[in-house]
Amino acid sequence: MNYKELKNMDKKDLEKKSVELRSEIFTLKLRKSGENIEDPMMIRKLKRDLARTLTALNEKVENNE
Repeated sequence: MNYKELKNMDKKDLEKKSVELRSEIFTLKLRKSGENIEDPMMIRKLKRDLARTLTALNEKVENNE
């Protein structure tokens, strides 16, 4: 996900997206511990997407948007 796309989202959407990303990371970690997953780099990608989402969310909170 692109940071420009995230900046255009509102606060509720960003919070929802962060919850979704956290749950995806959790399920991938569980699957990784028990079996092989198709794309092991997916966890890293999701973590970076989560960081971008939280950055955009914090920026909105600081600017009172």
